[in-house]
Amino acid sequence: MSVAEIIVDVPTMQTNRPFEYLIPEALTDVVVPGMRVEVPFGRGKRKIQGFVMQVKAESDFQGKLKPISRVIDLKPVLSQEMLDLSAWLADRTYSFQISCLQTMLPSVMRAKYKQFVIPLVSDNPEVNSLLNGQPSFEITNQIDDETVKLINRLRKNKQVDIQYVVQNQALQVKRQAVTTDLNVIQLHEAKSQLRPNAKAQIKLLDFLADNLQSLPVEFNVLEKEYGISRAAIKTAEKNNLVKVIEVTKLRKPVGINPEQTTKLALTDEQQVAVDQISEAITAEKPETFLIEGVTGSGKTEVYLQTIEKALQQDKTALMLVPEISLTPQMVNRVVGRFGDQVAVLHSGLSNGERYDEWTRIENHDVKVVVGARSAVFAPLDKIGLIIIDEEHEASYKQDDNPRYHARDVAQWRAKVNKCPVVLGSATPSLESRARAEKGVYKLIRMKKRINNQTLPKVHIVDMRDAENSAVKGDFSPALTSALQETLDRHEQAIVLLNRRGYSSFMMCRECGFVLKCPNCDVSLTYHKDLGKMKCHYCGHEEPVPNICPNCHSKKIGFYGTGTQNIEQQLNDLFPQARVLRMDVDTTRRKGAHAKILQQFGQHKADILLGTQMIAKGLDFPDVTLVGVINADTTLSLADFRASERTFQLLTQVSGRAGRAEKTGHVIIQTFNPDHYAIKDAAKQDYETFFKQEMYLRHQSNYTPYYFTTLISVANQDEGKTLKQSYWLKKQLQTALSKNAILLGPSPTMISRKQNKYYYQIIVKYKHEPQLHQRLLEILNETQADVKSGFTIAIDNEPQHID
Repeated sequence: MSVAEIIVDVPTMQTNRPFEYLIPEALTDVVVPGMRVEVPFGRGKRKIQGFVMQVKAESDFQGKLKPISRVIDLKPVLSQEMLDLSAWLADRTYSFQISCLQTMLPSVMRAKYKQFVIPLVSDNPEVNSLLNGQPSFEITNQIDDETVKLINRLRKNKQVDIQYVVQNQALQVKRQAVTTDLNVIQLHEAKSQLRPNAKAQIKLLDFLADNLQSLPVEFNVLEKEYGISRAAIKTAEKNNLVKVIEVTKLRKPVGINPEQTTKLALTDEQQVAVDQISEAITAEKPETFLIEGVTGSGKTEVYLQTIEKALQQDKTALMLVPEISLTPQMVNRVVGRFGDQVAVLHSGLSNGERYDEWTRIENHDVKVVVGARSAVFAPLDKIGLIIIDEEHEASYKQDDNPRYHARDVAQWRAKVNKCPVVLGSATPSLESRARAEKGVYKLIRMKKRINNQTLPKVHIVDMRDAENSAVKGDFSPALTSALQETLDRHEQAIVLLNRRGYSSFMMCRECGFVLKCPNCDVSLTYHKDLGKMKCHYCGHEEPVPNICPNCHSKKIGFYGTGTQNIEQQLNDLFPQARVLRMDVDTTRRKGAHAKILQQFGQHKADILLGTQMIAKGLDFPDVTLVGVINADTTLSLADFRASERTFQLLTQVSGRAGRAEKTGHVIIQTFNPDHYAIKDAAKQDYETFFKQEMYLRHQSNYTPYYFTTLISVANQDEGKTLKQSYWLKKQLQTALSKNAILLGPSPTMISRKQNKYYYQIIVKYKHEPQLHQRLLEILNETQADVKSGFTIAIDNEPQHID
């Protein structure tokens, strides 16, 4: 008997070591790597799920091996490339391989679902016997191994397919369609027997004879495109000329109805970029290119033309964008160029849409995949190009296990597929730019906008000035005046405030009491439209109090400003203006991002107000003014990347102005006008900022001069959290040389979240050969602590350090 090596899913005690199981004889040709199976585990009758990693002829194990109980899938759900990637990912992110394998699957495959055998042919006796007159056959735990073997053989011969349906969810869209068992001769014979005035029947039979290879065809297609009515189809069905069946319709994500576009003429800078990347695609070199291009320099056209180059060589392409909010416009550009060859993957899709897109990719029906972070695991093969747009974005890093960075996964896949990776940004991350300086990445600069339009003029408004500080509200006279002029010219404006809600906190003016979240050490934010106080960390909400809970005074005030407050101020200042607000609260509903952007693009609004989600990727020709309400919001964060994030955000949002023929203007309101991040962003001077920030990083021993690992510990008991933190510190000290820097344990900036106390340890190092192994040991040793209520996380190269 053959033996399978299986990574099992044991929630209480995971391991990256595969277990060996016997493959029953009836399943010898069925069990293959990438398939999920059910196996017995432990001494009792417990059965658990696992992934088959490898199949081999025999085992070195001396004892008695247990057999696989049953197969969960009748076809591999992960390719060999993904299996290999999971092992690398588990090692790099200090996580368990089972977590990595499950992360790669769409959520449909991880939910409770049913599997059905769907016929692909209608004239096979074995298929007809299996279906027993039904449109599909459900795969259950009770089917015997012989039936499994039969289904597997039929699937390999492309006579049946396997489809997943999530329980209690309408995952599949069914449509009525027409097919026939008659051949061309029989159809013409049937037509000759019809009365001459049976025009609808004649038209239907002519269509069937001409399109036999394209059957089945949906009712609505026959009706809309060929004028064949349902009545005609029903009559033909009664006369046994056609069959009416149900077919599964693969959905397409909503909001994607782009106009078809063609290749644009390239500028000299664009041409250089396209030539260099195309050469690497042709030569199959896994090089990494960093395109540092000012906003409006035409990076998207470079992406599109290099994707076309990959497709011309019969390869596929993968393009990542940072957030769902960016996806609609970018997807429209890609779909507009490549049509049905494009699939979309991001968390904003429904389970059904995501599964359908995943199926299209797996079946090789598409050549291009566009999506957010998790799309990096798309089941593409023969990848010829991987693009990561806005590569500096923190959203490319996963916050929970496995804590991977999409850029690292993309580079791993690029090596396997022998293809280039393109990183694009107007404000590259310091790590990427430093690698380009050292020649690890190839740097391509694009310094000019494609229409030779100058970069927008930026005016910094010092909110400490008497004139500005005396203003009631958050709009300086300069910004108010500029907005009015923009409205008078019938142009559009974007206003950024990176804080949602109405007011940041509620305070009693009698006793100074601030209403805090009961679960977190953070004040509740006032949301006026909901009439509630909300916590942005745990989601807790409660009614707005009328009196102070502490001293019962009625002198309650709301302080700080959020996007809801700014929206009201805009409506008061410019009652004639149409304002759209785009933040987490207004984009909760499916398709809301795309709808808001579409409305703004169609000039149904004059001002687009929002958080950082409006800062990048948007391209509207009539936007001539960008206003930043408080540029210091990100600057005040207790994070060593605060200056970098502020510079990137201000540069990106400034680039939304004056992208077409009209001149752009930017007004940045700040209480820190002399800060280098704000001054350099105003000049769009990345080079000066890069040098200054690199100097400060060098002085403080941070990335990219040092590698960084963050270990965090959390428990509902603060004493236990601290004790466990010091134990972890001792474990780390034994593996580190005197050159490493070990900081902590110390409480995080918000020390209590969701009723747990958080402490962290930071390790900064250049070369510590024993550290990696010690961290893997800590990962295994601390598993048992989860039962005691501990949460222990190891984050390699964290994006945020509180």
